[in-house]
Amino acid sequence: MLTDDGVPVEAVYEPCTAGFGAPGDRAAKALAAPPAATPAIVVAHGFTGSADRPAVRRAARVFAQRAAVITFSFRGHGRSGGRSTVGDREVLDLAAAVAWARQLGHTRVVTVGFSMGGSVVLRHGALYTAEPVDRGAESAAGVTPVRVPEREGRIRRTGAHSDAVVSVSAPARWYYRGTAPMRRLHWVVTRPSGRLVGRYGFRTRIATEDWDPVPLSPVASVPLIAPAPLLLVHGDRDPYFPLDHPRMLAEAAGPSGAELWVERGMGHAENAADDALLARIADWATGTPPA
Repeated sequence: MLTDDGVPVEAVYEPCTAGFGAPGDRAAKALAAPPAATPAIVVAHGFTGSADRPAVRRAARVFAQRAAVITFSFRGHGRSGGRSTVGDREVLDLAAAVAWARQLGHTRVVTVGFSMGGSVVLRHGALYTAEPVDRGAESAAGVTPVRVPEREGRIRRTGAHSDAVVSVSAPARWYYRGTAPMRRLHWVVTRPSGRLVGRYGFRTRIATEDWDPVPLSPVASVPLIAPAPLLLVHGDRDPYFPLDHPRMLAEAAGPSGAELWVERGMGHAENAADDALLARIADWATGTPPA
């Protein structure tokens, strides 16, 4: 899979196995419903994750019982090329995965992101729209219109919009350093020695350049996602982002703009999401009426 800025991204497609035996069964995949009749869930992992990490594979197995699933590794992660920009250009990686789902024939595509991936799905939902909008940017070839400043004119992917958005354990604002885990993460991202730890300890190759300009923040993205349905999920024991983050996002969405689930006893992102929660997310993603 290739992004609009030329970065190769590894991705995995799994057909829906609903009603056809256990997930992962080859016979089930052969009998799966045609793509047009099946929603697709595109999974966006957290920082230092990848398509082959156990927590991502587990989420894919649960989701595949209700929808087709695309997992991928963000740039700088796993077998993907490029370097991580920690939520900036990753929106192009997600757009490529969503467009691939539509090329495969899926007419309903839902994005589900965790942590960094949670911020990416929010920004993607704000930037890529199904219908033309005022002051949008569009290429002569006819692309998915976007509500973005000129700098985001690099987006050129047809059919890259999501029909619903699920953001799990996402930050509300950039540069947050209010917890010890986030202070450690900033050290990994901003210091040469930290980036070495990221590369060799976490298999994550991190860009050295600062954001310029700073991308649209999650809290600024949320009001632009409507009319697409939005679900925010956050654990009350998240060690990275306390509960003021999801509450700020929900407030920014406005009345009826988002559904907020505060999960009792849950920690952070895909590693903390148990199968029961993943199943509930999949039920929401496949059952929520499209915008």
